[in-house]
Amino acid sequence: MYATGKHSLDTLRKCIQAEFGKTINRSYLHTILLNPVYIGTFVWGGIQYRGSYEQFVSAQLFETVQAVIHGHNKGKYSKHDIAFRGMMTCAHDNLTVTAEFIKGKYVYYRCSGYHGKCALPRFREEQISEKLGDVLKGICIPDDVAARISSALQHDQENIKKNSNAERERLSKRIEALRVRMSQAYADKLDGKISEDFWQRQMSQWQAEEQQVKQLLEVTEQSKEDRVLSARKTLELANVAYSLYLTRKPAEQAELLKKVPLNCSIDAVSITPTYRKPFDMIFERAKTKKWSGWADLNCRPLAPQASALPG
Repeated sequence: MYATGKHSLDTLRKCIQAEFGKTINRSYLHTILLNPVYIGTFVWGGIQYRGSYEQFVSAQLFETVQAVIHGHNKGKYSKHDIAFRGMMTCAHDNLTVTAEFIKGKYVYYRCSGYHGKCALPRFREEQISEKLGDVLKGICIPDDVAARISSALQHDQENIKKNSNAERERLSKRIEALRVRMSQAYADKLDGKISEDFWQRQMSQWQAEEQQVKQLLEVTEQSKEDRVLSARKTLELANVAYSLYLTRKPAEQAELLKKVPLNCSIDAVSITPTYRKPFDMIFERAKTKKWSGWADLNCRPLAPQASALPG
């Protein structure tokens, strides 16, 4: 709650009292929020140690709380006013890059710095926007390469559709055959040709197999074609991401960026992204200019093969 920047210590105390019926001294609440024991570390003799106990909160949440508690967020703005907050870490100490308003209207980004003074300079939001735009430049695919990949995807999608239709037909016939067997066995039981015990055991096996075939049928309906569609969307996004970025406002730019990098490390000069899959592969290919093949653009695991089912 405190990390949102919407609470002072006093309002936080009131919320705790209202929800849990407990009254916490203001200074003790301040101590709790500063205590690194909750992220699995403790200080003894001036040295920080890693505890053997379970971590209570994430390091990122703790860092955000430190930025808030040191006065860099007084509730003058909401989370959505700070477009790129939480998207970068400081290259010097690996802490979260936070943001603050200066004079009530200028947004500046800087290291949260709760370990002490940091060498990372402050950046205006315009500067951060430009630097983060370079992250999207790194995944741009040349038009001729994009055309070849798109053609390959189209061809593959047609093959997948053909194979999926054949597999669905095979599985449907398998379900039909199982139901015929169950009907015939029931008739044999009524006629006294097979025992009740034998019929129960066989029905149990056939029903289990029918359920398995139904599940495989559902998987066949979607999984393989979804891989191609996902790869196509990835290709489209990679190709237009930077041009779209240039036309958007900071908040919209941030939403676009969330689809591409996991995190960005920033120093005084440059920004180094860690890309999400499969954009990491696109980035490596763009850097080396090796564009042969397209299948690894989509890294989702393959669905179970329906053909593995016994005949």
